[in-house]
Amino acid sequence: MELKVLTSKGTESGKTVQLPSEIFGVQPNDHAIYLDVKQFLANQRQGTSKTKVKAEVNYSTKKIKRQKGTGGARAGSIKSGVFVGGGRIHGPQPRDYSFKLNKKLKRLARVSALSHKAANNSIIVLDELNFDKPNTKSFLSVLNNLKINDQRVLVVTADNNMNVYLSGRNLPKAHTMPAAELNTYQILKAKTLVLMNDSIEVIKQTLN
Repeated sequence: MELKVLTSKGTESGKTVQLPSEIFGVQPNDHAIYLDVKQFLANQRQGTSKTKVKAEVNYSTKKIKRQKGTGGARAGSIKSGVFVGGGRIHGPQPRDYSFKLNKKLKRLARVSALSHKAANNSIIVLDELNFDKPNTKSFLSVLNNLKINDQRVLVVTADNNMNVYLSGRNLPKAHTMPAAELNTYQILKAKTLVLMNDSIEVIKQTLN
């Protein structure tokens, strides 16, 4: 797939780039995408929710009433979950929600997500994007020039460019990340991918 390379002003630079078909032109595997996104979201969960069980409630251990003759059910402990203030029955306990996926499946998921974007013409290639210092106004100006300022955008740089990252950090619909850290969730979350020209080679090396 061949795309025109644009400048930060939104004009054509006169260059074209060939997107690798083995990454941007495969038959997408939606189930692989589902598993990778599910793992990503599961890994974000802290798993720290906790309630006290019967053994952890700080109450007296004295039998609260005699065994027989009260006309009610037997009850031996005020800590029981059937009483107000007692322990929680089958309540949440700290746990790890993360799970493992094979590297080949994760690669397939990322390639499938990129192929979806390519098929929907949702990829823009920029010649370069550099700022002398962090400047959100300049970053937003680039998005305006590309006519994507109202969309959720993922800007992919070749390396960890702090000036670009800090410039776009305050924009709620813009996200910036280096090509080596590209993941399926962020690809799908964005409506448009803005790839730096030199980031394509990094993506190729990472996913091959």
